[in-house]
Amino acid sequence: MKEYLWLALIIVSIFAITLAGAIFSQSFSEQMTYIELFTTMGSLLFVVSVLVVAAILGFSSFALYMAVMVAIIMVFLGIEAVVLMIGISYSMWGFIFAMQLLLFEHGSAEAKEWFANKYTHKSFLLEYRFFYPLLGIVYLLLEYLPHFIYRDNITKFNPAEIAARIDKTLKR
Repeated sequence: MKEYLWLALIIVSIFAITLAGAIFSQSFSEQMTYIELFTTMGSLLFVVSVLVVAAILGFSSFALYMAVMVAIIMVFLGIEAVVLMIGISYSMWGFIFAMQLLLFEHGSAEAKEWFANKYTHKSFLLEYRFFYPLLGIVYLLLEYLPHFIYRDNITKFNPAEIAARIDKTLKR
């Protein structure tokens, strides 16, 4: 619990320092720069907190939360910010899902527990289809990139086979 207190203290300190910079700036352009930095940090903190909520609640509960946040962001920041937030959230949650899938493939007990706790048969297949493009990107990053750099052997990655094994685990 102490780690979370330090994290909260660091976040509050960052916001306090940038806000103090905005208040005590000499010129209007410096104030606007600090205010822009303050809002950017707030947006970044928001995106990270959304991803933490997604990782904790799972995608089905996250969808309702995301709809409310999209409406709020659209009112305050516009459509471009919404598109950016959705793109970043899709990418990050997809990469989390893909990494957990790869960990399951390599026999990680934590990944098996993660899938068992977060998904039913139907919800897993829905997310699997939704994030299928990111599975290919993760495979390219983890297999082809090291092959070109270090001339490692390329292992076969069959997402459908892994998904079938996870689905079999979830049906138990």
